[in-house]
Amino acid sequence: MSYDGHVENGHIVLDTPAELPDGAKVRIDLVPTENDTAPETPPTFYERYKHLIGKAENLPPDFSVNHDHYLYGTPKQSP
Repeated sequence: MSYDGHVENGHIVLDTPAELPDGAKVRIDLVPTENDTAPETPPTFYERYKHLIGKAENLPPDFSVNHDHYLYGTPKQSP
C-alpha cells in the first residue's frame, strides 16, 4: 500500500486522507524532484592520496617488505 504526501511545517501530510491504526509501521521514501542534485560521493582512496604517488625517493630496494625494520628497527623479513 502506498500513499503520496508532502512535508508541511516539518510534518508529513498525506495528499489523500488514510485511516491508519495507531502504532502502524510506516516507511517514508523521498521522491527526487527536478531541483534535487545528486549526492556527492566521497573521494576514493586514490583521489585523496594521488598527490603522494612517486614522492618517495632513494628508498632501499626491499623497503616494501622491510619498512618496519627501516622505520622502527625490527628484524628484517626475508622477501
